Amino acid sequence: MAIQLYDSLTRTLKPLAASQLDGVFRFYNCGPTVYAPAHIGNFRTFIVNDILRRLLELELGADKVHHVRNLTDVDDRTIQQTRKEGRPLAEITAHWTAKFHADCDALGCLPPHVEPTATGHIREQVDMIECLMERGNAYRAADGSVYFRINSFPDYGALSRIKDRELKITNEAADSDHKDSVSDFALWKAYKPEEDGDVQWPGPRGAAAGRPGWHIECSAMIKKHLGETIDLHTGGVDLLFPHHENEIAQSQCCNGGTTFARHWYHSEHLLVDGTTMSKSKGNYYTLSDLTAKGYSPMAVRYALLSGHPRKQLNFTLDSLHAAERALKTLRNFRAKLAAKPASDLPSRTAETSPSSTRASEPAPTKGVEALFNALHDDLNTPAALGALFTLVNRGADATDAPSLADFDRVLFALGLDLSEAKNVDQAAPEIPAEVTALAEQRWAAKLAKDWGSADALRAQIAALGWAMRDRKDGYSLEPQN
Repeated sequence: MAIQLYDSLTRTLKPLAASQLDGVFRFYNCGPTVYAPAHIGNFRTFIVNDILRRLLELELGADKVHHVRNLTDVDDRTIQQTRKEGRPLAEITAHWTAKFHADCDALGCLPPHVEPTATGHIREQVDMIECLMERGNAYRAADGSVYFRINSFPDYGALSRIKDRELKITNEAADSDHKDSVSDFALWKAYKPEEDGDVQWPGPRGAAAGRPGWHIECSAMIKKHLGETIDLHTGGVDLLFPHHENEIAQSQCCNGGTTFARHWYHSEHLLVDGTTMSKSKGNYYTLSDLTAKGYSPMAVRYALLSGHPRKQLNFTLDSLHAAERALKTLRNFRAKLAAKPASDLPSRTAETSPSSTRASEPAPTKGVEALFNALHDDLNTPAALGALFTLVNRGADATDAPSLADFDRVLFALGLDLSEAKNVDQAAPEIPAEVTALAEQRWAAKLAKDWGSADALRAQIAALGWAMRDRKDGYSLEPQN
């Protein structure tokens, strides 16, 4: 069964297909900006991409999938962090790249086949910008910056439908950057010492020294490592406009109208405790924040798979408790399968790794087939987890129980590592009676709308090393980091 995946461009469900030229599936997803730790909302997107990567390998064979994920190591945020810390750009980005890789490994994400950096592809970006200037799609502004001319690409807005709603194109000077239109976007930013410090490179012909704009980075890296047309481009829904819209415009104009990506897929935002995640709300979590509270990385991965990727998922600490219990159940089930005598297992004509095709082997049980059908149907991870536990609840001795090899194939597809090292059972910390009493008083004060007393009691709770998080139906208490 082919993988059916929603396409953000056509708004339809379409099968994923590799290039007919060589059968290799070329797949790109936008990586992190390495100036700070990635948060769990970022990792929801990266885990979704990891599931896709795993399914493609199972469907086509590991040697027929070429996955590229970039690192944005020069943009406004990385430069601001450099100036804030007074350290070189490369030192800042190397530190956060290492942290990102460690988090990806802990969460069970396969590394991409190529992981290019923006700073390592300055020449390729300059070449694309010069091509766009020669073709009339880009122009040099008075300050030496270079902008893409939106009205030179009639199909602009097809991905986001932004053109139909609010895109404004004008021939009047737009702002202090001397753009031809307010909608034109930067391909190259002229060097500004007070903002850029020592971060600069020689610019395109006729332009000033400076640095690339964010959007051109991905286009240049994709062209170098995957070619002019790729089979799938993914990312979070927040990148759909303007980033991905701009990628299409500059890539297709530079490449003579050649289709940039044959399929687009975007995962939805993550909510935490029913609202958007922010540090000011106290619901902003990195992986380190959660592991410091005693949760395993695999529990985080499991919880992030519990909602459909194209729907908003409400992440809570309660969902992590449930995930830890689910992983323990899966671990016990696998142990029972492994302990079954060989005579109880179906005979197999070939033994291969989970990431390779298994055409010579017997068909999987109905339960396993239902799970893979769910994943192939627009990456329906909650339905897949439901099918998994239907299988587990029947027991390892059921007539339709999966073989150990089939079960490991399921675990590979979901990226669930059941080893004890990544799934240490963590007992919930005991809440001191004093903290519990203060929390009850504070909750009563809140219900009575005595905001002054409620704030004072929350402060007392915090002073004792605990955080009180409100929900619609009550509250929870968590140890502070």
